[in-house]
Amino acid sequence: MDTIFAPQNLEIFKQLLVAVLLGSVIGIERSLAHRLAGFRTFALIALGSCLFIVISDELAATLGSHVGFDPSRIASQIVVGLGFLAGGVVVFNHQKLQGLTTGAGMWVSGAIGVAVGFKMYAIAVFVTILTLIIFGIFWRIEKKFLHSDEHHHLE
Repeated sequence: MDTIFAPQNLEIFKQLLVAVLLGSVIGIERSLAHRLAGFRTFALIALGSCLFIVISDELAATLGSHVGFDPSRIASQIVVGLGFLAGGVVVFNHQKLQGLTTGAGMWVSGAIGVAVGFKMYAIAVFVTILTLIIFGIFWRIEKKFLHSDEHHHLE
């Protein structure tokens, strides 16, 4: 029987912590921007996505030779679930679309969790950095050069 501190469990714990950290970084930016989904939401999305991949990976190691078992199905269902969750923050308010960028960020946060679940740490960190650039720097560029109130409400 495994102990909680078995080496394979410690690796999984590391994956889950990295997913929470990266999701949190994105969520902090969203919280600072006063968006509907923030710090805890993004951390949970990345954590949950990572956990589903870890479970899938563990099942593949145990059941991989069984006919009909396809661990990639779990990853594909994460994408569907995240689309549903992210769609919940997109609303029309006074004829303007709001929450679209936050919803897309939630979707990306889930993908980051999936990358961590597959131990693609460098890719997960790089995508986190790109997401922060998009949320922060691109927003300033959009605000400065597009001069349209409509574009701001796509957040």
